[in-house]
Amino acid sequence: MTEAKKWNVLLVDDDKFLIDMYSMKFTAGNYNVQACLSVTDALGVIKGGFCADAIVFDILMPEQDGFAFLQTISKEGLAKGATLIALTNQSDDSEKTKAEGLGVDRYIIKASMIPSEVVALVEGEIAKKNKACAG
Repeated sequence: MTEAKKWNVLLVDDDKFLIDMYSMKFTAGNYNVQACLSVTDALGVIKGGFCADAIVFDILMPEQDGFAFLQTISKEGLAKGATLIALTNQSDDSEKTKAEGLGVDRYIIKASMIPSEVVALVEGEIAKKNKACAG
């Protein structure tokens, strides 16, 4: 008998290596993972019905950045209840402040944590928010 998946996590980063690595880490932690290499793909997944408990996204991406992503999901009322976690190399306080102003629950500098710590932190944030999708 297999253990039920814990939560749904949407990963958004234009770096395929990082997306693959975090996908493996979250999957190993028994999460249901959707990985997207762009904001456009992520919005399509959300609009297509993926009910994310957490969205872990990069700030710097081509085409649309993480700020544009946050603005779109807020404006369109998408991903309500999802824990929003920026996972970025942007360590500037003004970037963090801007992200928090757009509704980010946590702002993580990629270089400050190993992937297993990120998974544990995401789990803790989901548990704190405790707004898992019904159904």
